Amino acid sequence: MRYRETGELHKDFHGALNTTVDYVVKTYGREALREIFRRVGRDVYRSIHAGLQAGDPAELVEHLRYFYTREQADFTLTVGPDAIVLDVFECPAVAHLRRLGITPSPCFCDQTVEVNAGLCEDTPWTTTTERLGPGRCRQCFTRGKDRQP
Repeated sequence: MRYRETGELHKDFHGALNTTVDYVVKTYGREALREIFRRVGRDVYRSIHAGLQAGDPAELVEHLRYFYTREQADFTLTVGPDAIVLDVFECPAVAHLRRLGITPSPCFCDQTVEVNAGLCEDTPWTTTTERLGPGRCRQCFTRGKDRQP
């Protein structure tokens, strides 16, 4: 997998991201933030995006499993031929912010929603994210029957 970071895990990245999210929204607006995150999904994670374009979600599944495990998240990942469901029971980023006494930005979860949207853009896959509570969500990736590669 291309996006496998090793070495020490620096969770304070989440605090920096939280501050950056607030800055971008205040300075450029929420739509600019959303576009930045969509581009991350398309361009930064381009090999995952290319796999989804080809109808192959294997790298996405590996990416999700690797990073949520690396961050010691409380999650389940259910993988089927036409659906991938990631249930996050406690988001490690939100949990870390709370441990630091930082209130997550109201737009913090836009990262997940919009990166996933970018990953699925122009692919046979669609995505939804259901927010189930503070730091809890269900992320679904579904292959459209009429959107085969």
